[in-house]
Amino acid sequence: MLDRYKPMNPSLWKGRIDSLENFSAYRWHQWIQPLDLRDDLSAFLPKSGFAFLGFKCDEGIRRNGGRQGASKGPDSIRKELANLPCYFTEDITLFDAGDIFCEDNNLEESQHQLAQAINQILALNLFPIVLGGGHELAYGHYNGILKSVKKEKKYPKIGIFNFDAHFDLRPYPDGGSSGTMFKQIADENAKANLPFSYFCAGLQKHSNTIQLFKTADALGTDYLLASEMIQDDHWHIVEKVEGFINRNEYLYLTVCSDVFSTAFAPGVSAAQPLGIDPELAIKVIKLLLRSGKVLSFDIAEISPRFDLDHTTASLARVIIFSLVNTLCESWQKIQWHTY
Repeated sequence: MLDRYKPMNPSLWKGRIDSLENFSAYRWHQWIQPLDLRDDLSAFLPKSGFAFLGFKCDEGIRRNGGRQGASKGPDSIRKELANLPCYFTEDITLFDAGDIFCEDNNLEESQHQLAQAINQILALNLFPIVLGGGHELAYGHYNGILKSVKKEKKYPKIGIFNFDAHFDLRPYPDGGSSGTMFKQIADENAKANLPFSYFCAGLQKHSNTIQLFKTADALGTDYLLASEMIQDDHWHIVEKVEGFINRNEYLYLTVCSDVFSTAFAPGVSAAQPLGIDPELAIKVIKLLLRSGKVLSFDIAEISPRFDLDHTTASLARVIIFSLVNTLCESWQKIQWHTY
């Protein structure tokens, strides 16, 4: 039961209108449809498409001692998405599935309901795009994907690809936070005899203790430091990422906005003056998407209160635009080859 849920707010999806009849002149706000996850969706048969879901929560950031404000992120991102042009065909659908919220500090229940919502969206054959919210959303998001794929495979190998300045592998004696979720997943997978496959790209040494690197090594974590991504030959990055893709059956793609330099992402919980360039991240994202293995995506920790000129929300818009267009191109190729 989703009792921490609010359906789509239509007022967020407004923008310029160039035409009311010509689809090639449409923008996303003209094509978005509401999807209420509390409805009976047993007869729901969408075409290929995407479902946006907000995670309005700051509790994980609060527990982690970070700058709060990311609970307002989903609406800020939606406003930026509204004016994007429709570069896909009319057989692609866009849905706003509303928001999961946390207003009573009960992070665990909100994460549980996020997992339920993700499982529902995947069951509808839609691609989930989760808008954060704190990065603690990754714990619920992953569990929703796991629940979905376990319907087909008892021991699935789901690779987690995380763009992040932090490992988020900290211990959690007092409960989970925005810095613990991948350690929580690793521990639960170990208990369930499930593999834990994790790649963290864009790490900052000054933001992670030696013990966190030891924990990552003990768990078999793949990673790329931000300095490597900035200085190294891109073929080295491609080789490492392709190796990770090939070792996994499914992929979950998550972006913590603090991976980017403050020049591109000032509105985050933990600002990074020397973060990675978004252009490189988008290239890697496209490489991952073209594998056909990515099941779901999220972008986290965008805080409007720190976001000068909506710069970070605008960056999220560009990343999501690239993701949607890349997946649509891939789906069209698959359809073409089936004829």
